[in-house]
Amino acid sequence: MDHRVITDGLAFPEGPLELPGGDILVTEIRRGTLTRIKPDGTKSLFATTGGGPNGAALGPDGCVYVTQNGGFEWHERLLPDGTTQVAPGMQPADYIGGQIQRVTMAGEVTTLYRSCGGYPLKGPNDLVFDAAGNFYFTDLGKTRPRDSDRGGIYYASPDGSMIKEVLYGVERPNGIGLSPDGKHLYYAETPTNRVWAVELNGPGVAGRRWVIGSAPTGGAANMAMLDSLCVDSEGNVLVATLANGGITSISHDGTRITHTATGDYFTTNCCFGGPDLRTLYVTLSTKGQLVAFDNWPVAGLKLNYQA
Repeated sequence: MDHRVITDGLAFPEGPLELPGGDILVTEIRRGTLTRIKPDGTKSLFATTGGGPNGAALGPDGCVYVTQNGGFEWHERLLPDGTTQVAPGMQPADYIGGQIQRVTMAGEVTTLYRSCGGYPLKGPNDLVFDAAGNFYFTDLGKTRPRDSDRGGIYYASPDGSMIKEVLYGVERPNGIGLSPDGKHLYYAETPTNRVWAVELNGPGVAGRRWVIGSAPTGGAANMAMLDSLCVDSEGNVLVATLANGGITSISHDGTRITHTATGDYFTTNCCFGGPDLRTLYVTLSTKGQLVAFDNWPVAGLKLNYQA
């Protein structure tokens, strides 16, 4: 499928979401900002969060909730195809710590959570709200010269009163989403190239879990890693695929896997929008672009609290 470029010049974009009225909000991780993008590609500053804003989602109060990874070192990296890109690396000297932030429509930023059970959050990455009005989020952790963090999945309320650990010891969890019926949680592990399904025995209560699939390898590096994800109306998991740049759609039972190339090594995230949820918005972070696939074959799953 072909895609159209909505705007470019973004500083490692992630976390796309459709705002009420149809504008798209993206996080710019390298710039430490949230940016509003109109259908004609016009950009404007929505909020300054500092650090490294990663995922974003609308909550029941109409505010934007952000997984704040605390920031990265940035360095020029030679990609396997011979091109170079400024890419994220280790925990930086000016690391602000992992956080969950709330951003009002007026751009006011507050921090809700910095820790869980006495342990600091390290690198929150992506989040999804459930029908009860709370949210699940991944903490991918941070890497340092001699060590790196274990990852975890958490469940929290948007009023700052409740946060709990759902899973811990996960291998660098990244994207996260819910099945159409809300009974299963999906998450992607970046380095292992695995999408997991978790049976939910109640809000924030994990039951059995299993791998539903992986993205196909390819591209100049002949490999694939996973970034953030969204879910369509049929329950397929659409995961942004790194290295073999594209969007990989994996059916809930793992029997169907399709890959749509984007031509960008760092294809980082995706979301559905438009009046019929048939437009798939994708962030291409090597190119610094927000692009759109029109008339996606399957309509998107309307998120809880999506206008």
